[in-house]
Amino acid sequence: MKAVRFDEYGDIDVLKVVDVPTPVPGPGQVLVQVKAAGINPGEAKIRAGLLHARFPATFPSGEGSDLAGIVAETAVAGFSAGDEVIGYTDNRASHAEYVLVGEQNLTVKPAGLPWEVAGSLFVAGTTAYAAVRAVALTEGDTVVVSGAAGGVGSVAVQLARRAGATVIGLASEANHEWLAGHGVIPVAYGDGVADRIRKAASKVDAFIDTFGADYVELALELGVEPTRIDTIANFGAVGKYGVKGEGNAAGASARVLAELARLIADGQLELPIAATFPLSQVQDAYRRLERGHIRGKIVLTM
Repeated sequence: MKAVRFDEYGDIDVLKVVDVPTPVPGPGQVLVQVKAAGINPGEAKIRAGLLHARFPATFPSGEGSDLAGIVAETAVAGFSAGDEVIGYTDNRASHAEYVLVGEQNLTVKPAGLPWEVAGSLFVAGTTAYAAVRAVALTEGDTVVVSGAAGGVGSVAVQLARRAGATVIGLASEANHEWLAGHGVIPVAYGDGVADRIRKAASKVDAFIDTFGADYVELALELGVEPTRIDTIANFGAVGKYGVKGEGNAAGASARVLAELARLIADGQLELPIAATFPLSQVQDAYRRLERGHIRGKIVLTM
């Protein structure tokens, strides 16, 4: 089978698509023929070696967590060959034509859910789910979301609205129409953003930071309590300010994935797809990711 590999930390050009043996499922495992697999900013940081202390790579390394596809072989009773599934792997292996997945990491793909959406839902969706839960939103709260049109942010703003909150989304003006169409108050980021937020809302109760930079400091400046600030991108701020750092690990489960997939299939939630690339063009996919200003997800298709 074809799979993405890299033999050393480095720039995008260390990524290669190579032939590797197709794995065989063992006890509790399912072999999935991958139809689509999302790519994520964290994977780019791992490949570059920026997260070596936290998430070290063992070479040669594969990559990818998100996936959706068709069951090819199974060693479990809960799934059969031909089943359409959504899932995830913790083994950096989904950017490939086939991947082994633990039974507990799979759920049935709802009929009609596009492959590219299903295959890029796990990291963004479960991270957004955990972040919204972390800041304990209730009816009448006002929450600010940075990176509001990105993969995680685009889902988080919608889940926050479903929780009954007024949502202010920080994003470039190119994404303001999309945000407004989803019931979010769009605000441009950059110089003067604190004043623009104060103009949009008399108070801010919670803050979800999906971008990093100095957004935790901005949240504190706006008077948000540290326990109601969650960042998925500024790990240093967690210890420094006592804010939360709940992300994918806090929401990762097949149950949450199934819930999000059902909401999308029912038309109650949207995961925008910015672009799709064939597996052979994985380098181009990451170049597009690293240019930024993306609404939603970039997806590899097999």
